[in-house]
Amino acid sequence: MKKAFICSPLRGDIEGNIKRAKGYALEAVLEGYLPIVPHIYFTLFLDDNKPTERQAGMAMGVELLKECDEIWVYGEPSEGMSQEIKVASDLGIKIIKKFLL
Repeated sequence: MKKAFICSPLRGDIEGNIKRAKGYALEAVLEGYLPIVPHIYFTLFLDDNKPTERQAGMAMGVELLKECDEIWVYGEPSEGMSQEIKVASDLGIKIIKKFLL
């Protein structure tokens, strides 16, 4: 099964952005992909407002991204999203711009 890394905003409206990310994950499942959505589950135990925890989450997310076949980008890239997109580009991972739900 192909793995799709879901790249979407977290900061700002965190609750709303997580809710939307869950919808993007469901979209991936319905298309036959295994969704990798670190910002949904890392926020269960990491605080994005604490710089060291945010950095740890970003680093772990990149490790997961390395195992994915594609990165699906939703919305205008934030700083964190831009880092993920650059890593995907550097690794030759297919980048797909998706429409917002």
